[in-house]
Amino acid sequence: MTSQSQGIQQLLQAEKRAKDKLEEAKKRKGKRLKQAKEEATAEIDHYRLQREKEFRTKETSVMGSQGNLSAKIEEQTTEAIRNLTSSYHRNMESMMKKLLSTICDISPEIHPNFRPAV
Repeated sequence: MTSQSQGIQQLLQAEKRAKDKLEEAKKRKGKRLKQAKEEATAEIDHYRLQREKEFRTKETSVMGSQGNLSAKIEEQTTEAIRNLTSSYHRNMESMMKKLLSTICDISPEIHPNFRPAV
């Protein structure tokens, strides 16, 4: 009977050791999965940064600098405004004279289609 109970005890101890090893393996597996996930996230972030850098480089080479374009447009706009203002000041006096002469200098004439009553 003692050998039988001793055998049962050995089986129970072996079962406990197997259960402990199984739990330890599960913990190691969980740690490894977590570590693999962190490594994958880091690799994805690195890849994303690399691709964004390449995109910015290509965008700059194709489209040029955005700040440069806006400065150029602003310069063209101010130049156009300056030209219009100077043209207005140059031509204002002569246009006013033409308008006033057209309105005020009336020369009465008989219309060519007018027929006097007989």
